[in-house]
Amino acid sequence: MKLKYFLLFLSSVLMLASCRKDFEEIDNNPQGFTTASDGSLFNGIIQSLLPTWNEQFYINNEILYAQTQQAALTKSAWGNFTLGTEDMWSNYYKTLPAIRELEKRIATYPETPATTNMKAMLLIVRAYKTFKLTDIFGDIPYSAAGYGYQDLGKLYPVYDDQRDIYLSLLDDLAWAAENINDTAAIAEPFTTFANFDKLFNGRRDMWRKFANSLRLRHAMRMAEKEPQLASAIIGDIIENNLPVIYGYDFITPVLESACIWPGANGFSNESVSWSFREHNGLRMGSNIWHQFSNTDDPAGSGIFDPRAYIFFEGDQNEQWIPFPQIPDQGTPSAQGIPYGSHRDDMGNYHIKNNVNYSPFNFFIIADENNMPVILMTGAEVHFIKAEAYFRGIGVAEDKSAADIEYMNGINASVEWWINLADRLRLPISGVKFTDKITIPQNLNAASVLMKFGSWNAVSDEEKLRFIYTQRWIDAFRQPWEAYAEARRTGMTPREGDPIAHFRMPYPPSENQYNAANLNDARLKQGGDEPGIKIWWIPGN
Repeated sequence: MKLKYFLLFLSSVLMLASCRKDFEEIDNNPQGFTTASDGSLFNGIIQSLLPTWNEQFYINNEILYAQTQQAALTKSAWGNFTLGTEDMWSNYYKTLPAIRELEKRIATYPETPATTNMKAMLLIVRAYKTFKLTDIFGDIPYSAAGYGYQDLGKLYPVYDDQRDIYLSLLDDLAWAAENINDTAAIAEPFTTFANFDKLFNGRRDMWRKFANSLRLRHAMRMAEKEPQLASAIIGDIIENNLPVIYGYDFITPVLESACIWPGANGFSNESVSWSFREHNGLRMGSNIWHQFSNTDDPAGSGIFDPRAYIFFEGDQNEQWIPFPQIPDQGTPSAQGIPYGSHRDDMGNYHIKNNVNYSPFNFFIIADENNMPVILMTGAEVHFIKAEAYFRGIGVAEDKSAADIEYMNGINASVEWWINLADRLRLPISGVKFTDKITIPQNLNAASVLMKFGSWNAVSDEEKLRFIYTQRWIDAFRQPWEAYAEARRTGMTPREGDPIAHFRMPYPPSENQYNAANLNDARLKQGGDEPGIKIWWIPGN
């Protein structure tokens, strides 16, 4: 009997081994990294910088444009913002394991200029993604997050203090900027790795500039809470003339930026047109209109800023009609279909179905190939430097130097957006921006300076407001950045009460998957409501 059972067991084992012989690939952990190359992992990480569909619909279009007052939300019809926060959270924490895997691999490679450059580029992307998430939510899992696929004991990461995250990321960026080697001969494994760089196409000098520019952005962001640390970083970059993303180099337009260009990278960014078409609640608001025009003439005779023609367009009758930023009960509701795909046709462009308020310009939301995802512009760097000189943060207070940086910021922003408009075209019909829209020749950076030149300000406070206003305008397609500046400064253009929305609540899924650590984070920050200020906001 024992021999019978032994033979039965032995035959079962042999059969099982035989059945599994050709299933090694199926048996692999689907969450593991067994075949992806370093470059393909990095490519996925870069692609994850694109805002998700629900992030654009439920966060950008429904909340951030209204809170920044860069546009007017004509109706709050989509209250389910958690679809957006879940997408943002998921995008980050599904990408983080790939980042950790690539970090792990690079750590095992011989230390060469090639591998050092790879490490630096990864640190910079990780910093950008992490800054964006923590600036929306506050404390987040970071230092212990992303390792669950390597160690099941790390599936429930603790939340890091936002201050600790900031200081860690700023150190990473400093290391990256200092150690990128853009003079060494290009060699493997960097040669292959760089082919997957869809941000700067392997340009090591641009990666260094991006690292320093991000250092400037986030050092200034924490300047009220950590003035000494912020000043040291800002002073290091400005006083040592470290390379940054340039808008203007003295009087020469450079117009650099950190952008992901869909068409150049072989994909169509369909999510933007979808989010506007399905949402259909955004129009030009009275707040931003008054930063573009001296009068309310619907014919547009008071417009002095050419960016008005790039960001917005006329109503059904080509009249410039802003939606009141603070509507009353008698305000007519917004109508029409300004973002419908039917307009991408030679004969239908002007058919907006009775649109009665100025919508976003159809080209910047419908061009899926030439409208970039903007991460940073050279103009923004000028405005940060202008604030540093004006307030004496990290450098000696110098109002003349502030004026120069401020004027260069306006020049860079206006010219960058005009150059972009010249490239825009509708994806199906091929109709060009310049086929349908003519920006008056007398509108340029000079016409903006005639209104917003620092010499027109009657006080230092108004001069500072001018700097914040122009940075806020330049960030028109980065509402998350404008949201940060509105919260940090309290001085971006605004109608009505001061901003009182300071963060997004954590997504509901965290209650299910990481409840204990989530509850600790809520208690430490004083709650999880939009009215709770995150660490770097003054008054917290």
